[in-house]
Amino acid sequence: MGAMALGKNYDGQDCSLAKALEVIGERWTLLVVRDAMYGVRRYGDFLAHLDIPRAVLSQRLGALVEAGILERRRYQDSPPRDEYVLTPVGRELWLPMLALAQWGERNLGGNGPRRLFHHVACGGPLDQVGFCVACGVHPPLEDIEVRPGPGLEDTRDDQVSVALRSPHRMLRPIP
Repeated sequence: MGAMALGKNYDGQDCSLAKALEVIGERWTLLVVRDAMYGVRRYGDFLAHLDIPRAVLSQRLGALVEAGILERRRYQDSPPRDEYVLTPVGRELWLPMLALAQWGERNLGGNGPRRLFHHVACGGPLDQVGFCVACGVHPPLEDIEVRPGPGLEDTRDDQVSVALRSPHRMLRPIP
């Protein structure tokens, strides 16, 4: 008898973390959300940057729309094409994702941070809980710039990877 796939539900767990993991805990899901924060909006750009199987990407985008984390918007009618934009609920995932990325940088090796986050208004870097160390404010996601860090070793040539080798304002669509 073959191995049984794990379900994504945590039945019997009366726990907010378990409920959150039911929505964002599947493989690839947080990377789709991360890319949406970077400004990726179109299916083809998610596909190229993540190198994710098409069926998995379609399922993850659908689940994120259903959960209210992404909103599907039509940007072309013929042929019909949609883009995916973070909702306010999705933007709330910024600080947990920042914390997870920084935890990974501290504890899972590498040559330093792959991405650096700075407050657009003053240019100051963000600390581990998202405060600007220069001016002390907690900027919203749209007022944060992502910059390549010393640990970035991305040599891929997809449009998203190339755009993120230069400073880029979060949520601003990747050209």
